[in-house]
Amino acid sequence: MPVTPTVLREYDGRAPTETTTATFGLGCFWGPDATFGAIEGVVRTRVGYAGGTKPDPSYRVLGDHTEVVQLDYDPETVSFRDLLAVVFEEHSPRHQTGKRQYQNIIFIESEQQREELTAFLDTKEYTADEVETRIEPLETFYLAESYHQKFNLSDKSWITEPFGEAGYDETDIRESPAAAKLNAHVAGHDVTVPFLSERGPLASESR
Repeated sequence: MPVTPTVLREYDGRAPTETTTATFGLGCFWGPDATFGAIEGVVRTRVGYAGGTKPDPSYRVLGDHTEVVQLDYDPETVSFRDLLAVVFEEHSPRHQTGKRQYQNIIFIESEQQREELTAFLDTKEYTADEVETRIEPLETFYLAESYHQKFNLSDKSWITEPFGEAGYDETDIRESPAAAKLNAHVAGHDVTVPFLSERGPLASESR
């Protein structure tokens, strides 16, 4: 099935509307953006900055913030605990990088998320002294610049052109469930969605 404006609009129109937000720091945010976009139940993703005190950070003037990925997920399909399993596969909790821009952080946005994190750590038998990953409440999330959003799509005209034809602007693409899946697909992740089912891994990359 080709990626067309109609396909994109229809897929996004069917996306769940009742979602929960999770935010993680796992190094450069391009990779986690694609990793989480591939997960069934993750509806949309965006990248940005959090965990610091500088007002209105930017990529060039980041201050004490960290690069993070924020995702909206359907709790009926995937749990916060499921997402934590991915987080801990993507980094070593016993090691923390010294450069604050790329530190590992789990942000807590509700009491339920705190309880799920506590239960997850208990099952892994981590002690408080062993975990170097920062665990803290999310105070403010700042969106990263548009050129960082869905970074893997930036040079893929076979994807970007249909979005343009569908009337999507930069914000629409950033928040598009279809864009999240396509961003994961071109990054090499296994993504199961109808408009990719006949393409196979990394099809049409040469367009």
